[in-house]
Amino acid sequence: MNSMQNIWSKRFLHYIGEVQKYMRFVFTGHIAIVLVFVVGAGGYQYSEWLKVAPNDFPAEWLVASIVGIILAFSAPTTLIREPDQVYLLPLETKMSMYFKKALNWTFISQVLLSMVAYIVAIPLLNTVTKLPVSQIWIGLFVIMLLKYLNVQIEFNYRYSNRGQLIWIDRIARMVMSILIIHSILTSGLVLGVILLVIVTTYHVFLIKRVADEPVPYEHFVKLEQNRMMRFYRFANYFTDVPHLRGSIRRRAWLDFVYAWIPFKKEKTQHYLVFRTFVRTDDYFYLWVRLTVISAVIVAFVDIPVVTWIVVGALSFATTLQLKYALLSSGEFRMDMLYPVPFKQRGYAVETLLRFFMVIQAIIVTICGMTQPLFLFVPLIVLVVSELTLRLTKGASEKSL
Repeated sequence: MNSMQNIWSKRFLHYIGEVQKYMRFVFTGHIAIVLVFVVGAGGYQYSEWLKVAPNDFPAEWLVASIVGIILAFSAPTTLIREPDQVYLLPLETKMSMYFKKALNWTFISQVLLSMVAYIVAIPLLNTVTKLPVSQIWIGLFVIMLLKYLNVQIEFNYRYSNRGQLIWIDRIARMVMSILIIHSILTSGLVLGVILLVIVTTYHVFLIKRVADEPVPYEHFVKLEQNRMMRFYRFANYFTDVPHLRGSIRRRAWLDFVYAWIPFKKEKTQHYLVFRTFVRTDDYFYLWVRLTVISAVIVAFVDIPVVTWIVVGALSFATTLQLKYALLSSGEFRMDMLYPVPFKQRGYAVETLLRFFMVIQAIIVTICGMTQPLFLFVPLIVLVVSELTLRLTKGASEKSL
């Protein structure tokens, strides 16, 4: 038993170190400032809306649905590696202690999100419902219990079914969690208890089912690899992750972009850079995500100063990250074999960024047309982007 605990402890420390190594690049100064303004503006908007919230607003269903969806996604963090299929096979009878510690960490790391979502909704429940304070806090305890059951059930379901049709299990748990939370918030305690007993019975059934099953190493290895890959892709938006390779997609619906580039030798890099940006998931989705975030904030936050700061910060982040990414590629490319001036790639990257930042400015402006002083938004996007292009240098430019 102690050997399995030691294995888990060592892997956990390595995992925490890996996460910290990249997260320090994510929560930098400008991101922290943006988060402070976003949270502050969101809190202010929320408090102002509560003053005019209608009494018949379905707060119970809204809270139950949001928290229930969060509870249903309870994938276990096992830290299982590919060599474990061979090296841990002789210790399979002792893996229960390893998985116990893994599930404890999974619960601790995931329960906070559902608790925060519920706590944020407490002012809404106090405003539009007549629930006693004790019943609201009972709801928080039930959410913690449901999260524990969801983590255990998803692990045992994956264990017994090798992850097949996990979406059916998740939908079932999502519906049950929503109904239980809604019952607790609407004084239907008897129905809530009955549903909770049903979920617990399902949990006990799965425990008995996996008792004699072999450990599905292949499934847990794949699950862990996908989880870490999602983290690396997220970190790659803020810093370079050496062993990460982005996937490529055709995106034929954006072929019209290439038609605007003249068929000339001087425009060789323009065509290659535009094609690289459009077809590479990491670059394209980075621009899409930051554009969507900027548009949503402008659409729902009616405090001009806050929207200007956030839009400016996101414009800076979009331009800077894409410029470094498109200029810092150290891999061999076929265009290196042709007599094309090296600086032509830098000009091509600037052209691409100006083009797509104009599109970002248009999208954000359309989303913010109902807000005061919205015409300043596109001006801020374009000015910040242009200043970022002119005052920063890409990795390849520094080596000249």
